[in-house]
Amino acid sequence: MNDMSLTNLQAGKTSVAAAAVEALQGRLRGRALTQGDPGYEEARTIWNAMTDRRPGLIVQCAGASDVISAVRFAAENQLLVAVRGGGHNIAGNAVCDGGLMIDLSPMKSVRVDATTKRAWVEPGATLADVDKETQAFGLALPVGINSTTGIAGLTLGGGFGWTTRKFGLTCDNLLSADVVTASGELLRASPTEHRDLFWALKGGGGNFGVVTAFEFALHELGPEVLSGLVVHPFDDAGEVLAQYRQALEAAPDELTCWVVLRQAPPLPFIPQEWHGKEVVVLAMCYCGDIAAGEKATAALRAIGNPIADVVAPHPFLAWEQAFDPLLTPGARNYWKSHDLLELSDAAIDGLIEAIRKLPGPECEVFIGHVGGAAGRIAAEETAFPQRNSHFVMNVHARWREPAMDETCIGWARDVYEAMRPHAAGTVYVNFMPADEVNRVEAAYGGNYQRLVEVKRRYDPGNLFRMNQNVQPVDARGAA
Repeated sequence: MNDMSLTNLQAGKTSVAAAAVEALQGRLRGRALTQGDPGYEEARTIWNAMTDRRPGLIVQCAGASDVISAVRFAAENQLLVAVRGGGHNIAGNAVCDGGLMIDLSPMKSVRVDATTKRAWVEPGATLADVDKETQAFGLALPVGINSTTGIAGLTLGGGFGWTTRKFGLTCDNLLSADVVTASGELLRASPTEHRDLFWALKGGGGNFGVVTAFEFALHELGPEVLSGLVVHPFDDAGEVLAQYRQALEAAPDELTCWVVLRQAPPLPFIPQEWHGKEVVVLAMCYCGDIAAGEKATAALRAIGNPIADVVAPHPFLAWEQAFDPLLTPGARNYWKSHDLLELSDAAIDGLIEAIRKLPGPECEVFIGHVGGAAGRIAAEETAFPQRNSHFVMNVHARWREPAMDETCIGWARDVYEAMRPHAAGTVYVNFMPADEVNRVEAAYGGNYQRLVEVKRRYDPGNLFRMNQNVQPVDARGAA
């Protein structure tokens, strides 16, 4: 093996001796990959096809010892580091060009203790891995809506989905975490150990280290939930969204209903004449007694004259994967997002106008319905701050051809600007694209300065910078 030239933290190149790389390989239970090795291309390929980067070295970790070795190697050589969990992050921070990529995807263990209702999860696990293991015991962890998402990135950014209103955010259910810090030390963060680090991990992203194990609290749920879609003609969007807003005023925590505005995909329950036409979709889930769910969803299902209503008892595991076919890997994706305190008439008008200008059949705007239990936690209790937002808007541009980049990205940005007057000012960090580094401080609001202090304590050199980065300096630039 020849000496390697790897990208460093100063965006230059560092020559790393072949003997040092061989010594690293000898310490690993997993494997180290370079360009041309079997598995390299697969390891560097992530969900968003907009990201096409080539790490100089990829360490595929089999356990915490491999993570420690990789972090120490990066720190000793001052290398640019990217950390991959599920590889689903919209900004593509899981992959770096020329530096060291720490690939956690082989670490997929999920262990459930049904008696204590706890789960221990490794960072390479996807939401499907977690759901399948927990549902085997009639238990669930509140996670997101796409089962191929990685549990690590979801948790560290906050994490919300169908059961958040009942059980809180994913990070709200974190009980402890094992973390490899920038010094290569393995720490346990919990309410009693490294409490500042534990607080920061609950929404502060991958800024503070590499989590090698998560301990979560679980909740009884399933095996069936009342869930499904109600599809409306787009011509009725104004009336549907106004009545949707009104119906949610009395919604119990068990009920979540999201809105998706897009062209109708060719699903079997949607009449063929509607395929490719703009529609309003109400996607709902009631995580409780089925009969109670029928009553709770009645007002939502009574809205307007729907094209289709397929709300019924479904296995929770199947519902957690229901949107996967619309979010498969390999497409080009760009997101813009706002938190909304309310869905005002003016905001509804803005959404309708956005859908009239859809640039492609896979582009959409969705409104996530949050609040409930997640909204009753004080903003300063976790790094995740936006507890007052009742809705999260995500403008999801999705397309296949690079020639469409400018059109689709431009559409997303235009919708974002048009909706700015209705926004709360904060944003969910997991929905921020790579070009929004200027929004990080606003995303964390009053919690940002505390995050800077934690960053300064555990990663003063900003080794972990391939993320929505909290820099270890204060507002005056002082370290």
